[in-house]
Amino acid sequence: MIKRNIPNLFTLSNLLFGFLSIGLVLQKDYQNASIMILAGMMLDSLDGRLARKLGVESTFGKELDSLADIVTFGVAPAVLIYSTAFSEFGILGMLISGLFPVFGAIRLARFNVDKTPDNKYFTGVPITAAGGLIALLTIFQNFLPDVAIAVAHTFLCVLMVSSVKIPSLKSVPIPKYGTIVTLFLISLLAVAFYTGRFGISLAFAIPLYVLYMSVNLFLKNKRKNERE
Repeated sequence: MIKRNIPNLFTLSNLLFGFLSIGLVLQKDYQNASIMILAGMMLDSLDGRLARKLGVESTFGKELDSLADIVTFGVAPAVLIYSTAFSEFGILGMLISGLFPVFGAIRLARFNVDKTPDNKYFTGVPITAAGGLIALLTIFQNFLPDVAIAVAHTFLCVLMVSSVKIPSLKSVPIPKYGTIVTLFLISLLAVAFYTGRFGISLAFAIPLYVLYMSVNLFLKNKRKNERE
């Protein structure tokens, strides 16, 4: 029972980070709101892989993952970009921002009903990547003109529902856990240095790293026991 729900705990944590991002936007803490989305990306990269490693993949888990993704990488980035780039346009800005979760939902639904998925390529940009890019744009918004952010937002919306083939990292022989965690922590520290807000960044970075090490150790021991 516990083993079956381990990936779901990562998925629900991803959803929680999406909610935290929205809450931080309401507090006008846009930098840390962006960090929450990036943290959600790391968790999202782990839940499916854990399910496959543990042999507990299920339809329930896949549907739960989609529901979490639409919040963390659809609604949260939309609220974030509205507050930082489109709020001055009023209701029009809301409608423009709202296109992001709309197109993201279409992207997720299309992925879920695809009966013959290609493991080497994604059709259209995944909502996780698109939401993460919105978060990164927000972090560095002081260096970018508003028109560039608006163009990038529109471009990502279109790419999510396009038929463009995006290479999947599943086919790349790299140590995915280590690479994802390392890049995330480096990005987190860079953002913390840039914003001067180390407290909340480290408060999430340290537990996430401990969680990563624990899961990695658990899987290594499991593989070792299976070989014996």
